[in-house]
Amino acid sequence: GGHLTHGSKASISGKYFDARFYGVDPETERIDYEKAMQIAGECKPKLIIAGASAYSRFIDFAKMREIADEVGAYLMVDMAHIGGLVAAGVHPSPVPYADVVTSTTHKTLRGPRGAIILCKDELKKKINSAVFPGTQGGPLMHIIAGKAVCFKEAMSDEFKAYQTQVVKNAAVLADTLSKGGIRLVSGGTDNHLILADTMSLGRTGMEVQELLDAAHITANKNSIPFDTQSVKLTSGMRFGTPAVTTRGMGESEMVEIGNMIVKLINEGDAAVEDVKARVIELCDRFPLYPGL
Repeated sequence: GGHLTHGSKASISGKYFDARFYGVDPETERIDYEKAMQIAGECKPKLIIAGASAYSRFIDFAKMREIADEVGAYLMVDMAHIGGLVAAGVHPSPVPYADVVTSTTHKTLRGPRGAIILCKDELKKKINSAVFPGTQGGPLMHIIAGKAVCFKEAMSDEFKAYQTQVVKNAAVLADTLSKGGIRLVSGGTDNHLILADTMSLGRTGMEVQELLDAAHITANKNSIPFDTQSVKLTSGMRFGTPAVTTRGMGESEMVEIGNMIVKLINEGDAAVEDVKARVIELCDRFPLYPGL
């Protein structure tokens, strides 16, 4: 579930740094902290990264801090995908444990495209210098203004209620998919996303993504732990609830959406027109701009 920028050879981070990887337990499909401790002890990293782009469970940041302290490493947490949940208090915060925390300001924070870096005071000068003049030129003042609005919104009771509903919606969507016969990686979700093993119903992630696209449902194919398919095909799909929750949808709509997904996977092309009509009707009930 780690991001490409966490040391993949396809990323500049994997070219600059010698990255080693920890993973999940084959049975539980949750992070194997004991194995991570073992790997850290063997390679003695200078930096340990926690955070993921397709992990549906809480991350034990205290345990990651313990591993980092054991080998004398800095701990960096990339909370890009859970930043909004952390801000609203519906997901454990990495801030008390990490030396550095990074996040995008879009995704669950619902702000402009951009990012933030939080760090301990002793790292502030080095990080500031690495950003400018190290890697960036002129600041984008309109994006900075957008971030200010985003952070102000994140402090509101309305934002907390929104993120609470995001998590509730994800739980209901996960339950609906599971009842429809789709195996969920790790068995469910603690946050805003679900990683589904679509090969449990005999279709690759690529097949399911194309079926969903045809029916006007946007979601992406995704590799799952110990995937037997190529990265082009994948065995899974990643589903998330922030966008539909922003439109005002609740638990009953998650049941509708989950059933549509199950129908498409089971029936294939034959279900596309029926599901598309239901998607359009659902979107009409929850318009993007109700006042227009």
